[in-house]
Amino acid sequence: MFQLTPAVRNLLIANVAVFFLSTLVSNRLLFLALYPIDNRLFGPWQFLTHMFMHADIGHIFSNMLGLMALGPMLEQRWGAKRFLTYWLICGLGAGMLYNGLRTYELRRMQHDTEVFRQEPTDLHLQDYVQHNVTENPQAYDPIISQLHKTPEDQQLIQGILTSMEQGYQDNLRYPMLGASGALFGIMLAFAFFFPNTELMVFPIPIPIKAKYFVLLYGLYEFYFGVHRVPGDNVAHFAHLGGMLVGLVVLLIWQRNRTRLY
Repeated sequence: MFQLTPAVRNLLIANVAVFFLSTLVSNRLLFLALYPIDNRLFGPWQFLTHMFMHADIGHIFSNMLGLMALGPMLEQRWGAKRFLTYWLICGLGAGMLYNGLRTYELRRMQHDTEVFRQEPTDLHLQDYVQHNVTENPQAYDPIISQLHKTPEDQQLIQGILTSMEQGYQDNLRYPMLGASGALFGIMLAFAFFFPNTELMVFPIPIPIKAKYFVLLYGLYEFYFGVHRVPGDNVAHFAHLGGMLVGLVVLLIWQRNRTRLY
């Protein structure tokens, strides 16, 4: 079904091997996932190693299916070394961009919490919610209204601060993992070089040209990255980061016409 090329095959083997090893040793390989920079578990090697970690069988299956479907044509065009270089650059770049964004968001959350601690008003609470609460911010409306009515209620204020601190810890705790950033770079490159190649994408019942598929997928990721829904744990901006880094690399390579040996 798939004509695997050498680099694609090696990436497939490496990802599957790490996935099954991680299931055997439970959580002992989580130090390979990419933690936020302010988390004590963060290590710089994680920008690379997170690309070989996956959350579950569905996660690795979708990423490896995309690699097997789109990767061989690019490797045949570039050669194994350039293909592997591109894959790694996109994955590293996606991780760096996404972690930079997470660091900014976490530190803004800390700053807004401290502003509220120093001056616990309904306006500062409203600013905190606007900047930091993406899931069901309307739930804070009664609390903001109550604080406006009873600005000296220390029990209410302490409860709000406890909620803010817990929110920060929850956001700091979870790492990012998966090869999706690299895969989205591959998708971008495939559409760049083979824009009119028709793809069959489940559950779309008709073929769709690669250029339209990637454009629509990119718009989908952007929309759900901006408009987060409850329970969504997908790193949408990491996917977009892989596309962005991939585009920059492609434009540089096209301009320089360099070749790796």
